[in-house]
Amino acid sequence: MSDTALSPDALRRICDPAELGFETTADLEPLEGQLGQTRGMEAIRLSAQMQHRRFNLYVQGPRGSGRKSAVLRVLEEEAASRPVPKDWVYVQNFDDADQPNAICLPRGQGPLLRSAMVRLLEELANHIPALLVSEDYQNKRMALEQEFNARREQAFDTLRQKAEAQNVAILSTPMGFSLAAKRDDEILKPEVIEKLPEEERAQIRVAVSDIQAELEDFLLDQPEHERQQRDALTHLNADMARIAVDAAVDRACRGFVEIDELGPYFRALRDDLVSHADLFLSLELGRSKDPFPAGLAALREDPRFHRYHVNVVVTHDPKGKTAPVVEESLPTLANLTGQIDYMATQGVLVTDFTQVKPGALHRANGGFLVLDARRVLGEPLAWDALKRCLETEAVHVITAGERLGLISTTTMKPEPIPLDVRVVLVGDRMLHMLLTEFDPDFEKFFRVTAEFGPDMLRDGDSVALFARRVAGLVRDEGLRPVTADGVAALVDAAARLAADQEKLSLRIETLWDILREGNHHARQEKAPAITAEHVTGAIEAAEERRGLIRDRVHEMIERGTILISTHGSEIGQINGLTVSALGDESFGAPVRITARVRVGGGRVVDIEREAKMGGPIHSKAVLILSGYLAARYVPQTPLSLWASLVFEQSYGGVEGDSASLAELCALMSALAEVPISQSYAVTGSVNQMGDVQAIGGVNEKIEGFFAVCKAQGLTGRQGVVIPRANVANLMLKPEVVEAVRNGQFQIHAVSHVDEAIEQLTGLPAGLRDLHGEFEDGSINGNIEVKLLEFAQTRAAMGGSDTSAASEDSD
Repeated sequence: MSDTALSPDALRRICDPAELGFETTADLEPLEGQLGQTRGMEAIRLSAQMQHRRFNLYVQGPRGSGRKSAVLRVLEEEAASRPVPKDWVYVQNFDDADQPNAICLPRGQGPLLRSAMVRLLEELANHIPALLVSEDYQNKRMALEQEFNARREQAFDTLRQKAEAQNVAILSTPMGFSLAAKRDDEILKPEVIEKLPEEERAQIRVAVSDIQAELEDFLLDQPEHERQQRDALTHLNADMARIAVDAAVDRACRGFVEIDELGPYFRALRDDLVSHADLFLSLELGRSKDPFPAGLAALREDPRFHRYHVNVVVTHDPKGKTAPVVEESLPTLANLTGQIDYMATQGVLVTDFTQVKPGALHRANGGFLVLDARRVLGEPLAWDALKRCLETEAVHVITAGERLGLISTTTMKPEPIPLDVRVVLVGDRMLHMLLTEFDPDFEKFFRVTAEFGPDMLRDGDSVALFARRVAGLVRDEGLRPVTADGVAALVDAAARLAADQEKLSLRIETLWDILREGNHHARQEKAPAITAEHVTGAIEAAEERRGLIRDRVHEMIERGTILISTHGSEIGQINGLTVSALGDESFGAPVRITARVRVGGGRVVDIEREAKMGGPIHSKAVLILSGYLAARYVPQTPLSLWASLVFEQSYGGVEGDSASLAELCALMSALAEVPISQSYAVTGSVNQMGDVQAIGGVNEKIEGFFAVCKAQGLTGRQGVVIPRANVANLMLKPEVVEAVRNGQFQIHAVSHVDEAIEQLTGLPAGLRDLHGEFEDGSINGNIEVKLLEFAQTRAAMGGSDTSAASEDSD
C-alpha cells in the first residue's frame, strides 16, 4: 500500500453498539429539549423572558435542525408563567360610526357581553312594540292628541266668535275655508251687498279683511302646532321606550358593573336605543306564533341592528392558565393584522365594525407570535405592516386595497388595539444577512438572534445524549423501542449526514424521518423493536425513491452516451468528480476533463467561462492554475503557453473549485506528454503553491465513481484521489469500504499536486536539485522542458502570439 492509500478503517467511523450500554431505548431516561443547541436555546429563552419590546427574536439555522419545534417548546414553557391576556371587542362608536371603539375586557367576558347584547335586542324587540300598543300608552297618546286638538279647536272657536261679532261667517268648503258677510244669521248674497250703501259695504270689506288676515295666521300656525304635536308624541314614545330600554339595559349590565371601560358605552347605548326605538316596531315578534320568529334572524342579519352588536376580536378561556403561542403559517397582510370585510348592498360595498376580522397579532397579543421569515417577506405589504405594529405598539387594521388606494367605497378606521407581543422569525442565515444589510429597521426590532448549528461534536457523552433523545422521540410518538444496534446505525447516519467522522448532524428531522420509516418496517414485520436492519433499510429505501436522476446518469455512462473510461491511460485527459444536488438528494458522478496545450501568450482558457457556463469560483480556480504554472516552472522566462480546459459533455452550469486539482493534473499531463491512468478519478482544489485543499461532497463523489467502476467491472486498480484534509469527512457506504478491504478499489489522500500526479502517472513528480534543475525524466522536469521549448519558439517568432491572436482579440 502506497503512502497515500487509505486503510478501510479510515473510510468510515462505526459506532459500536456494545459501547452504548443498553439493550433498547426502553432502558434509557428520555431526554427533554433540544439536542446540542445550547447557544441557540439560551438566546430563545432570553428573548422569551425579556420585557423590553425590541427584544424580538430571529432564529436562524439549517432546515430540519428542529429550530421551530425548539422555539415552540421554549415559548410554551414561558407562556405557562405569563398571565392570560384580556379580551378585546369592537363596539359601535355612536358619535362616529366609521371609527369603532375597541374595549378591553377581563378574559372570557367578550362572549358574555356579546350574548348579553343579543338578549337585550331580543327583549327590546318584544317589549317596545308591546309597550307602544299597551292601554297605558294608548291612553297617554289619546290624551296628548285630545290636548292638541282642544288647543286647535279653542283657537278656531275664538276666531269664529270674533268673526261672528263682526257679522262675518267662516265657511268650510272642499277647497278650504271661505268668508262671507252675514246679517241676522243669514249669509248676504253678493247682489244684496251691492245694493247696500257704500259706507256699509266698506265696513263689510274691512271686517272680512280683518278676519281673513287672522284666518291666514291661524292656518299658518297649524304646521307649527302639528310639529309640536309630533315632538310631544316623540317625547312620549321616547319616555315609554326609555322605560323598556332602561329596564333591559339594567338587566344586561348586571354582570358588567365592575368593568369601568363599559360605562361610557352603556350610557351611549341607552340614548341610541331610545332614539332608534322605531327600528324594533318593524319586527313584530310579539304577533308571531312561530317558535323561531323571522324577526330574530333580522336582529342578527339586518345591518340596521349591527350597531348594537359586539364584535369579539379575541377572547380567552377564563379557566386558561397560559399566554397564547400563535404560529401563523400564511402571514399575509390580512392574516397578520386582520381585515375588514364588505357587504354588497344595492350594488354598493358597505361595511361596519362587525365586519372587522382579527389577525395573528390580535390572537397572539399578550403572548408570542411565530412566523416564517421568508413567507412574511414574500407577502405584499405584510413586512411593513408588521414593523409598523411593532413600532407603534398597536395593531392597525388596514386592508391591502385601502393601502394601495384601490377601493373607493365606505371604509373604516377601527381604533388600534394596544400590542404586547414577542415576535419570533424563523429563517436562514442568508436571509438574516440580507435583512441586516438592507433593512435599517430590522436590527431595531429584532435584537436577539438564535443560531442553530448544523452539527455537534461526536464523543461518548454526545452519543449518550443522542440515544436518550431517540428514546424521547420513541415515547412522544409511540414508536417501537430501538435496539442498541439500531441507535448505532442512527449515529452513523448522523455522522454521514454531517459528512464528518468527528461530528453528528443536528438536522434532526431528517434523522427522525429515518427512525419513523424504520418503525414502519418493524411494524410490518411485527418486530418488537427497531433494529439496525430496519434503520439501514429505511435509508436505502429513501435513497432508492430519490435516485431516478442518479440512476439515469449512471445508465448513460454505462451505455456510452456519456464518455467515461475506467481503464487505460490518456494524455491530457482525466476523470473529475462532480456533485449534483436536487432538493434533498445529492449524488456524485464522474466527468471527463481534457486539456490541450500549445505555444501562446501565457493564457489558460477556461472554455466553460468563455461559453458563459462557468461560475466565478470556477473561473477563479482556473486563474490560480495559471499562477501556479508561471511560478513553478521556468520562473525567469515569461510563460509562453496557450492552454484550454473543458468539462466534456457538460451542458449545464459549472461552479466551484473542487475540480481544479484534476484540471491541473490534466494540464501537467499534456505539458509533460505523460498519460494519466483512467482508472482514477480526482477531486480537490489547489492554491498557487500546489497545496491540495478540502472540498465538499467527498462521500458522494467517491460513491458516484465507485458505482461507475462497479458497472464497468472492478479491477482493483481503480480508485479516487482526494485531499488529505477530507479524510475526516469520510463516512462511506459499507459497500465501498468492503471493496477497499478486499482490494477491489482504492482511495488515496494527497496534500500536494505532486503526490497526485505521481499516483496518476506512476512516474516521480521530481524536485529541484542544488542547481535548481528538476530531475531528468520526472513529470516536473518534462513540463519545464516543454515550457522552455514554447518560450524559445515564441522568441523565434518575434514574441508574437499567432496561435492565440483570435482569442486575444476577443
